[in-house]
Amino acid sequence: MEEEDRRWFVGIDWASETHHVRISDGRGRKAGERIFAHGGEGLADMAGWLVAVTGVEPDGIDVAIEVPHGPVVESLLERGFRVHAINPKQLDRFRDRFSPAGAKDDSRDAEVLADALRTDRRCFRRLAPLDPVLVELREWSRMAEELRAERNRLGNRVREQLWRYYPQLLDLADDVAAGWFLDLWALLPTPEKARRVREETVVRLLKRHRIRRFSAADVLERLRRPAILVAPGTTEAAVAHVQALAKRLDLVNRQIAEAETRLDRLTERLAQARANAEPGEPGQDRAQQDGAQQDGAQRDVTILRSLPGVGRVVLATLLAEAWEALQRRDYHALRCLCGVAPVTKRSGKSKIVQRRQAAHQRLANAVYHWSRVAVQHDPRSRAKYAALRQRGHGHARALRSVGDRLIAVACAMLETGTTFDPDIARDRAVAIT
Repeated sequence: MEEEDRRWFVGIDWASETHHVRISDGRGRKAGERIFAHGGEGLADMAGWLVAVTGVEPDGIDVAIEVPHGPVVESLLERGFRVHAINPKQLDRFRDRFSPAGAKDDSRDAEVLADALRTDRRCFRRLAPLDPVLVELREWSRMAEELRAERNRLGNRVREQLWRYYPQLLDLADDVAAGWFLDLWALLPTPEKARRVREETVVRLLKRHRIRRFSAADVLERLRRPAILVAPGTTEAAVAHVQALAKRLDLVNRQIAEAETRLDRLTERLAQARANAEPGEPGQDRAQQDGAQQDGAQRDVTILRSLPGVGRVVLATLLAEAWEALQRRDYHALRCLCGVAPVTKRSGKSKIVQRRQAAHQRLANAVYHWSRVAVQHDPRSRAKYAALRQRGHGHARALRSVGDRLIAVACAMLETGTTFDPDIARDRAVAIT
């Protein structure tokens, strides 16, 4: 009992402006409760109050919170507190212990968090400070995804305007947001300009952008087809609209290129080994241990990069969003995070298998494209995909199964520290067929 009394559990119900904090002892009795404003001063006051009330150092205080990231979590981890995160859906089930009627408020949520950590710590995930390189990689990876989405939106708007008055230009490319296409439009913004331009001018533009799939004569032949008759002012309005969109697309294209360069650099930084010492060797200092941990990161990056279908975007997303599960080699956690683990609901004679919806969307998208490219280049993945399609599985479902296998292969390779061998995969694929 005395040992339980010396343990302290904190529940934090965070918000955008204020955070509700409750402290409980080892028996679940309330020791203190306060509200702190969000900000540097408020978070510092919160940390000082926790130490003052409990009378122990930060590493002797267990803190429960819903989110595994953010300024509150980072502030607590930097000060040495033991922070634990839980899925909000799980927390909702714990809330029924205190309010079967479903009542909810900030004070009760803080109490539920502290008490659930005290009684069911296995349901929580212990958090640890991330490598600064991973923090940067995660941010640039998300920025790159947002920029690509913005590029698609702007490209769709350009397509809509060209469809109004200049549809023959759309026959030249599917990607109307590409730099060469926008330069071609700037050179020939109207059918009238296309009829007057010299072929040598178009030749220089195509040569500058290294476009070889069609010649300048082919371009002019398409653009000089009969134009749409539009109402007066329509062409001028559409040209002004596309001109404004083209300026924004030019900026977005340059930002995407910068983001991809940063992703490559940050990935390489993770892949650079700083020491060859193994953790725990006699006489090994802290710098050597950090180097050994970096060595492990280097091996992980090299192994993941060797897998078929893993490119810049997929690799960065896996490292940024699933680093903890990868470090644990936790296959079950990874397949749940990526949405490839099927959900089975069985009751009596009824059995239903559904797609998992509660997944990390960025990881789900990454694994989808990972599987899609792997099917094109890896014989074993292609054979599995073909077999699933013959059994009547849809395209997306078959790719999820391929992705499930690839995750299992990745975890096995990380466990053994070996890279992917395409010759072995090819021999096994031949044996299957």
